Amino acid sequence: MPVVLSERHEELADQLVELFLAEGFRGLTLGDLTQRLRCSKTTLYALGESKEQLVGNAVVRFFRAATGEVEAATAAADGAEAKIAAYLSAVADALRPASADFIADVAAHPTARRAYARNTKIAAGRVRDLVNEGVASGDFREVHAAFVADTIAATMQRIQSGDVLRTTGLHDAEAYEELARLVLRGIRS
Repeated sequence: MPVVLSERHEELADQLVELFLAEGFRGLTLGDLTQRLRCSKTTLYALGESKEQLVGNAVVRFFRAATGEVEAATAAADGAEAKIAAYLSAVADALRPASADFIADVAAHPTARRAYARNTKIAAGRVRDLVNEGVASGDFREVHAAFVADTIAATMQRIQSGDVLRTTGLHDAEAYEELARLVLRGIRS
């Protein structure tokens, strides 16, 4: 059963996500967090019983909010091409506040890495569904949607792992923008 947070704890959870996105989390101690968030350790422990749990909960909160924003942008788009462009652009927008330190810390943190990987897998499946819808509606040429989705998933996993940044210099948000352009050029009718 999910824990219901007070309004103050909700604010702190959002501030914690913002702090982690901006600076990463590996170098921050619980003392740093209480000082930066202007709260007691007891208040902070309502968000997680340890730094490990705080990090995991904050990363999950970030991805949950990002998923809502991505789905809202996708739903507002009209037509298969616009939906895929909106989806991948919204993913890029959601990741834009994530600093290089945050991405590196996520990659090095098992719980956070699993959350990112889980969201990447869900996103790849969502793009596959959007490709299938576009093929069925005639908006896209006949393509093997599972192959397109698998290629997208592999690229998304490379983005998530930091491989794309290391080999191309593109940060996650920029890589998702390039991926959107590449995919749409390849599947248009």
